[in-house]
Amino acid sequence: MTAIDLSGVWTLQDSVGTYTASMALPGDAISALHTAGVLPDPYWGRNEYDCRWVAERDWVIARAFEVDRTDLALVLEEVDTVASVRINGTVVLTPNNAFRRYRIDVSSALKLGENRIEIAFPSAVRVAAERQAAQPFPVPYQADNCPIPNPNMLRKPQCDFGWDWNIALAPFGIYGAMRLEPLQPLRIDRLAVRQAHGADVRVYVTVHVSGSGRGTVDVTFNGTTQSLLVESPGTATACFTVADPQLWWPAGLGDQPLYDLAATLGDQVETRQIGLRQIKLVTEPDEIGAGFAIHVNDAPVFCKGANWIPADALPSRITPGKTRALLQSAVDANMNMIRVWGGGRFEPNSFYETCDELGLLVWQDLMFACALYPSDEDFLAEVDIELRETVARLHHHACLALWCGDNENVGALTWFEESRRDRDRYLAAYDRLNHASERAVKDTDPEANWWPSSPSRGRLDFGDGWHDDTAGDMHFWSVWHEGRDFDHYRDVAPRFCSEFGFQSYPSLDQIRSFAGPDDLNIAAPVLESHQKNQGGNARIAETMFRYFRFPEGFENFVYLSQVQQALAIKTAVTHWRAQKPRCMGTLYWQLNDTWPVCSWSSLDYGGGWKLLHHAARDFFAPVLCTVVPQEGQLDLVVVSDARAPKTVEVEAFALSMTGEMRVLQSHRLTVTPDASVVVMSFAAAALSETEMLVYRWREPGDAWTTDHYAPRPYKTYDLPEPKLDAAFDGNEITLQSTRPAFFASIEANVPGRFSQNGILVLPGAPQRITFHPNDAKATTHFTLRHLHSATYGRPPLQGP
Repeated sequence: MTAIDLSGVWTLQDSVGTYTASMALPGDAISALHTAGVLPDPYWGRNEYDCRWVAERDWVIARAFEVDRTDLALVLEEVDTVASVRINGTVVLTPNNAFRRYRIDVSSALKLGENRIEIAFPSAVRVAAERQAAQPFPVPYQADNCPIPNPNMLRKPQCDFGWDWNIALAPFGIYGAMRLEPLQPLRIDRLAVRQAHGADVRVYVTVHVSGSGRGTVDVTFNGTTQSLLVESPGTATACFTVADPQLWWPAGLGDQPLYDLAATLGDQVETRQIGLRQIKLVTEPDEIGAGFAIHVNDAPVFCKGANWIPADALPSRITPGKTRALLQSAVDANMNMIRVWGGGRFEPNSFYETCDELGLLVWQDLMFACALYPSDEDFLAEVDIELRETVARLHHHACLALWCGDNENVGALTWFEESRRDRDRYLAAYDRLNHASERAVKDTDPEANWWPSSPSRGRLDFGDGWHDDTAGDMHFWSVWHEGRDFDHYRDVAPRFCSEFGFQSYPSLDQIRSFAGPDDLNIAAPVLESHQKNQGGNARIAETMFRYFRFPEGFENFVYLSQVQQALAIKTAVTHWRAQKPRCMGTLYWQLNDTWPVCSWSSLDYGGGWKLLHHAARDFFAPVLCTVVPQEGQLDLVVVSDARAPKTVEVEAFALSMTGEMRVLQSHRLTVTPDASVVVMSFAAAALSETEMLVYRWREPGDAWTTDHYAPRPYKTYDLPEPKLDAAFDGNEITLQSTRPAFFASIEANVPGRFSQNGILVLPGAPQRITFHPNDAKATTHFTLRHLHSATYGRPPLQGP
């Protein structure tokens, strides 16, 4: 008998019988109620506030199914969150953790023929409040982020209760496997994989044995099979040596070959794909403090990437294809690492399989974020099971670089009056949870790279990881949260910056997906309801006034918000890359959005590229030339992340606003992969008050890459009309200008991706841009903006 699939259409009903709807599972109830017409689209306008009542009620989902045998186990994955599962009225399981996988013998509850399964979901809001009230002392959370209270009481994605970029709906449902499968005397419980030197692979097969079971497990790796006899509970081991191993490398440093692994026991076949590599987290003390670097196959890797949050606020809307497209965009922007942030979820297997294939290293947070947490025996026991299951599921992935204990929970000790007043109590509780988490991770995978918290200076250091750039990883938020100038990024040189960011508005197509024509104003209630960071709109506007002449109209405001976001993050990344090898990683906040919202993301909800993502492809390029301002001088620095030396040609010019360029210097050099090199320096006075610096670089024989640097705010330059001309040939656009056009950007009326955007167009240097629509048959219409048109009141160029 094969497994009985329980996914499909169930019936959803609230506890008092007011609402009944069909519910597609796997999926969430908010989506089901919207599909049934009970709820409006939660993402439109201010509908969020009309949907929150769902989380305050108790609900039940149910369906009938038939069996012709009763010796079956129920398998459920990602039950969100507290629930009671009944079969024919008998309680068979009480899930309590959205990150768990459950398998339970239900033979005693089944009958031949038709059966009924019901899953009751009590209100997460009420359960969380009850658990908070039952704590021996208050366990605070960040209320500014979470309009639905007490997320830290449930093992559930913390951002479901709201965040400073997320809608607050606290969805519930089931998001993983749902099936009944035959009970077997022998069953593979786990495959554990360890490797050494990128060539020796050990496979540990843990087998569950019941009764007098006895059998053979066939383990096949790289075309070779070993047979292992099993007749009692325990673990059998197969050892393989790979001749001429093909090593797995992060994106940009080599290929990502994957070897097939399979374990067969009767009808059960477990398969994995294994990348041969060694990954080390190197945090050795040095003359500065202590480094923080990822080494792959003994090669130091400068980690370039962004932070990952769930692909959608509503799990029903997450698909493997949508997730893969977001990760592909990360690689297309020259990223090699993704940090899975601790307020979301452990992603499904398909996520990590995609990262394996694409060469994206994964920094994996445990699911604790921006709060304090219980540390009683019941909570710790639940976390222990959660982490052992999760590490066992994911540890074999080539992409997995490190496990991190939490996001910002050390800092949270200073955020709340309770913990400031009694730090010892809360610090002891934190350390109790953190130590239990480390033990669960390391027991399950002794080779795991462990980092206690982010940001952190290191083990047993509970100091300030936000502002100390001498050791460990850093979160640097002074520019955004404190309203500091972009140049403040140059005041620190992190060993590894795992969070920093600057907000922008979503692109106009996304804004129009949730706002009507009368709402297109940053102070309109609809726009403010899609800005979850307190004071965020004012901070965007104030910063814009600091750097630019104020834009004309709402659409130009949206465009300029993306220009300044790209400029902010470019300033940070290029400066910190120039500090290599002191700094060995920059992961900006954040890659993606969970719904259409003002945020720090470089990809819009749905995956469209903001101007920041186009800029990221350039500032994360393998070979980069950048400006490092010093006191009274400007240094041009070249940095390479290649594994071999690179020869680079560099030229620098002074650019007037009317387009004249005069040569300053040119140079040719060889740059090694382990350091940045100053290629030329000149006095800041070499540029007049009306000039900017233009510089370009290339490897001999390649095309030039061109960039510019403005020593003063753009608003201080009198920009003439660039007389930008666009020639349209289908989806091919050629831009030419008679004067410099800064941040030239094209928007399309249909979804798709531009080959480049937000670019500098110089006289005599045409720029060609290709638009790739998602629908090849779509009729496209383009709008072209640039800094002059947006701030001098000139209408944007339309075409074709």
